[in-house]
Amino acid sequence: MSRIFRQLPPAGTRIGLAFSGGLDTRAAVAWMSRRGLEVYCYTADLAQPDEKDVAEIPPVALTHGAADACVIDCREALVREGLVAIQCGAFHLSSGGKKYFNTTPLGRAVTTTAIVKAMRGADVHVFSDGSTHKGNDIQRFYRYGVLVDPSLKIYKPWLDPAFVDAFGGRRQMSEYLGALGLPYKMGVEKAYSTDANVLGATHEAKDLERLDRGMRIVAPIMGAAPWRQDHEIAPEELSVTFERGLPVAINGGRYPSALELFLECNRIGGRHGLGMSDQIENRVIDAKSRGIYEAPGMALLHLVYERLLSAIHNEATLDLYFTLGRRLGRLLYEGRWFDPEGLLLKDALTRWVAPAVSGTVTLELRRGDDYTLLDTAAEHMAYEPDKLSMERVEAPPFTPEDRIGALELLSVAVTDNRELLLHHRRSVTPRPPTFGATIDDLLAED
Repeated sequence: MSRIFRQLPPAGTRIGLAFSGGLDTRAAVAWMSRRGLEVYCYTADLAQPDEKDVAEIPPVALTHGAADACVIDCREALVREGLVAIQCGAFHLSSGGKKYFNTTPLGRAVTTTAIVKAMRGADVHVFSDGSTHKGNDIQRFYRYGVLVDPSLKIYKPWLDPAFVDAFGGRRQMSEYLGALGLPYKMGVEKAYSTDANVLGATHEAKDLERLDRGMRIVAPIMGAAPWRQDHEIAPEELSVTFERGLPVAINGGRYPSALELFLECNRIGGRHGLGMSDQIENRVIDAKSRGIYEAPGMALLHLVYERLLSAIHNEATLDLYFTLGRRLGRLLYEGRWFDPEGLLLKDALTRWVAPAVSGTVTLELRRGDDYTLLDTAAEHMAYEPDKLSMERVEAPPFTPEDRIGALELLSVAVTDNRELLLHHRRSVTPRPPTFGATIDDLLAED
């Protein structure tokens, strides 16, 4: 039997809705409740920078027909998961060195599990949200919801032909609410849509679907626009301290919670426009989309964490961090953050890599991703200036004679490789065309 309702569930069905308070979810509550469903609305408090007061949202749901509505505080939980992502380097999207910090996938993981857990406690086992069939969130909400409640069923208005036929766009939804005496004042239509939480903001769709519309059409909501030369951004020097893989202090000052520290990182990074990126990505259905992202706090903590990593851990460990982190980032993007393979990777990276990261990085922020590292100090570092100093040192770790011996040992592997390449040249005919130096260019028969 299908878990997904293809049309409106029977009258009297208790249904939980992830309610943002925007036009889409207002129309959904009004439409479902007036067709006999008991709608329970859940609003996640994610410290979203585009929302003045989350507490004002549940009363809106009640006036539109919800049987009950509440706010679920997800702020601390979201910051915790964001810090785990930093510890793991769980970021697979990167263009020209600028990363997308998976802020929306992290938000969906925390929001969905919290809402469905609350629904299950209230004996509500049908889940709804405003995601569409072309996006990533429809898969994320589904996977996390069923993970928490194996009896969960799904009804999404934007998968129901009756709802889609009735509300083809924002104008039709607004007219519908107006006819019910619930007028929705439509503001000036933005050239793109925005989704935000404490970790970052995502801007996409509409004009941003065209690649000839650059990042400059976006009005950042988490800080300065680094491309605006008419806006002065003064350089700022600061230090960030980590203990056992977690940020604990800024400029020596400690904070009562990880949330408060992260909010300060957002303020600092935001005033410099740090952490904005323009990404072309493959959605979970393997079709490409484009997004503009803000993540000032994530970017600041990430660059400090990786600076400490590079000073503390050896090359083999760093290679695993980057390789496994990239794999974990894709799992997170697909809605698999709590799947066994995701937990396996997180356990390895948080247990064996992060706890050694204790230290302080001092840096100067200027504009956008323009910054200078000024000092790096850690409790334990594999980096030691005397190891490779070009000057004479008291007790060198190895001598010229040691290096000669090491070079002589390389002869074994190099000559073995030479014989293999010569064998390949003699046995493979015809050889495929090669761009760059060929075996023939490099080797001559004895």
